[in-house]
Amino acid sequence: MSEAIKNANNPLHGMKLKNILEDLVKKYGWKKLSKEIDIRCFLFDPTINSSLKFLRKTPWARKKVEDLYLEMIGKL
Repeated sequence: MSEAIKNANNPLHGMKLKNILEDLVKKYGWKKLSKEIDIRCFLFDPTINSSLKFLRKTPWARKKVEDLYLEMIGKL
């Protein structure tokens, strides 16, 4: 399967992690987000930048964030 076809079927294609996280924080807030996804950086002194740093280094956490985003937009 070509890369273009795979990307066409991926609803996250072209989305920046920062925008995904900002949308989730806007909808849920940090407190509820930390209950949806049990990650310390969402609970203790959360910021977009500190969370992005953690998520970029932690594939399992990034997957949970992306899955919650897809659920939020109705694509999961």
